[in-house]
Amino acid sequence: MRRQEPGVTTPRPPTVGEARARDKARKARAEQALLEAEQAAKEEAKRKTRRRAMIGTVAVVGVVGLVALGYTVLSSDEVRATCIDPETEVVVDDSYCSSGSPSGGGMFIYAGSSYRYYYGGNAGGVGTKVSGGTIVTPKGATITTKSGTTIQRGGFGSKFSGSTGS
Repeated sequence: MRRQEPGVTTPRPPTVGEARARDKARKARAEQALLEAEQAAKEEAKRKTRRRAMIGTVAVVGVVGLVALGYTVLSSDEVRATCIDPETEVVVDDSYCSSGSPSGGGMFIYAGSSYRYYYGGNAGGVGTKVSGGTIVTPKGATITTKSGTTIQRGGFGSKFSGSTGS
């Protein structure tokens, strides 16, 4: 049989080795296609996760930025000072702290009792207890009383200016 005519000549059946090789190649192609599909699915899932993480990160950074901006805008270098009786931590009239002899550090002696300023926090009207602040003078802030008076800082509640007599 040297010559084969199309449609007339019947192909010989494959040998056992050829059939096994074809089956093996077919299985290898199917496994390779399955692996490629799994790899593509993993990459897509990773891409989605990365995108969601990026969106979440951007959202967190945005919220932190807004909070920081709000804090910067809303915070001021002005602190409210309230005159209190330090023994009871009860608000008294500002005149108790602004009159009398100064003894330093925002504390004044008035009629034998010591009164001092309470900085920041929650202070209601006269007779209420203060909370959330401190008796330590804040640094770098303008301190005002409820009546609107600015408390001078430094020395004993007063400014010192002048020159030496050299």
